[in-house]
Amino acid sequence: MSARLASGLWVSAYLARLRLADIPAYVTAKGDATAGAVVVKCATLDGCARAWQRSYDFATDRRIWVLLAEGPEAEVDISVTRARTSDRDLWVIELEDRAGRNLLDEPGLE
Repeated sequence: MSARLASGLWVSAYLARLRLADIPAYVTAKGDATAGAVVVKCATLDGCARAWQRSYDFATDRRIWVLLAEGPEAEVDISVTRARTSDRDLWVIELEDRAGRNLLDEPGLE
C-alpha cells in the first residue's frame, strides 16, 4: 500500500492541473488539511452536474473515484451539501466545464 498524500497538498496540485487545462475551479468548502476527504463537482453549464468522491476498492487494493451524484445541478448540490453535513472535514471543489472534464482519471490524481 502506498502512502497517502495530505489532502491540502493534493487539492493544491489538482487545482494547478485544472488551471493548466483552463478549467475554472473553486474550493467551496475547505476540509482537514491532512486527512480530509474530497468531493469534486463538475457543472457542465447547461443546468446539469456530476459529483465524485474517493472510495476504497478492496478488489484492486487502491483508492478510486466513484460517482456520488449526477443530474440537475440543484439535486447534485443537495447531495454535496448532505455529504458536507455528515463530514465537516470534507473538501468540496467545484469545476465548470461544458465538456464535463474533471481530469480525475489522469495519472497521479487517483
